[in-house]
Amino acid sequence: MGLKICIKGARAACIAALMVGPSGMAFADPLGLRGASNDEWRFTVSPYLYLPVSTTGTSTIAGASVDLDLSLKDVLKVLNFAASLRGEAWKGDFGIVIDTYYVDIGGDGSIGLPAGGTVGIDVDVRQFWFDLLGAYRVANGAYDETGRRYSIDLQAGVRYNSLRQTVDVDVSVDIGPGAGFQTKLGGTEDWFEPVVGVRGVVELSDRWKVAARADFAGFGVNGDDLQWKVITGFDYRAWENTSIKFGLQFYGIDYSTNRSDGKFAYDVFQTGLYMALTHPF
Repeated sequence: MGLKICIKGARAACIAALMVGPSGMAFADPLGLRGASNDEWRFTVSPYLYLPVSTTGTSTIAGASVDLDLSLKDVLKVLNFAASLRGEAWKGDFGIVIDTYYVDIGGDGSIGLPAGGTVGIDVDVRQFWFDLLGAYRVANGAYDETGRRYSIDLQAGVRYNSLRQTVDVDVSVDIGPGAGFQTKLGGTEDWFEPVVGVRGVVELSDRWKVAARADFAGFGVNGDDLQWKVITGFDYRAWENTSIKFGLQFYGIDYSTNRSDGKFAYDVFQTGLYMALTHPF
């Protein structure tokens, strides 16, 4: 019973690290800032939030795999802190994109043993990733007589991933001082991988745009067979220089490596909602 609860808690915490963050649409304005020319730099910054409503797959820690079927409620129970930000700089058709994400998830608890004593469980998960991308706008024009605009840009670069996943188990029994044992499973994995992406934006009115973005990373480099996401939704310019973005995200990852204590892997698919606030400067 204790082992089952331990695995369930570790499973929710570890996978939540992937669920809360890897995301954020942060569409760049296809027209640039008002009054800006192709010779001027244009910047946007977008803090964003991703809320996964469904996650399925498997998680493997120290060679032991468990099936996943988590809801948004499961994730929020183990979330301590999450922050994410996307920034873009454009000059003409060329751009630079950075996307960074950090999450801290974990918790502790104890289980009583039938013969006396306790099993203490401490789960600690911290994930950070950072994208540095170059971008090129391959299309940018008007699609009807009203002058409504569209744009398509391609992106490529590198992603740095860092994932800490540990489960501490402290077993004490009531048979005398010093009885019991402690064990620690998991650890931290760091890796770089290539990223490619594409994004399209279509202007619907003076305030509304529809957009979609997809990126693909890993390709078997450093244990990540494939990490991908597809985001589609709307951009509403609520204020003169600030817009709200909202829509759906679909995300998947197939990462695996071997540690001294056994196989460490994620094979996860999730769907969820996102929201971002974009401000140019």
